[in-house]
Amino acid sequence: MAGAMAWRSGNPAIQADTFRGGSAAFDAGVMTIGGTVNKTGLSLVMLMIAAGYVWNRGAADPVIGAFIMAGALGGFVLALVTVFKHGWAPYTTPIYAVLEGLALGGISVIFEATYPGIVSQAVFLTFGTLAALLIAYRAGVIRATDNFKRGVLAATGGIALLYFLSFILGFFGVSVPLIHSNGAFGILFSMFVVVIAALNLVLDFDLIEKGAARGAPKYMEWYGAFALLVTLVWLYLEILRLLAKLQSRQR
Repeated sequence: MAGAMAWRSGNPAIQADTFRGGSAAFDAGVMTIGGTVNKTGLSLVMLMIAAGYVWNRGAADPVIGAFIMAGALGGFVLALVTVFKHGWAPYTTPIYAVLEGLALGGISVIFEATYPGIVSQAVFLTFGTLAALLIAYRAGVIRATDNFKRGVLAATGGIALLYFLSFILGFFGVSVPLIHSNGAFGILFSMFVVVIAALNLVLDFDLIEKGAARGAPKYMEWYGAFALLVTLVWLYLEILRLLAKLQSRQR
């Protein structure tokens, strides 16, 4: 049980059997941390190019909503495919990055129109959090122990369940104040979600490091990049939501 739990992550893209199966002897090499970093960087560049394209169209563009819907739905479907077909990651991850870029570009331009300057703050905080946690992880300040993983997994599952419930209730015109309110509890909730999203990065670092140590197939570098991308997109959106709540209270 402990061994299986050690391989679990709050990120649904990385689970207990993520790096199992598939002998490296049948692949063009093995997974490395450096290779995963390079592929993550390339994926982020592709995401930013797509986001920049939508951003430059401006919030008044009537097709912004279409970009958001197409990117979000397409990205979700492709994410599911990648989770169940790890070997497809070298092909699906770049497309996923572009689709998420289209969605994030549209979402960002809408937030920016309402709260000027909010996007640059969110981007800075997202990458600042990534850098800080990576340094802390490499220095051994933060360790992904079994209890740590259990706690993050439980919190992530609870958040996902609450968001799903909010989505369903939205069809009946019911809003969940805890998620959408800019009151004290709404802000505290958003802060909590940002922390949990950030801690998922630690689990991703740990699992990717173990995958490289165990000689996972080369294509898992792309899968590792995909997993990090999933968490970074989530973290960015939650930081954006938190900043919007804080700025709305000042008006």
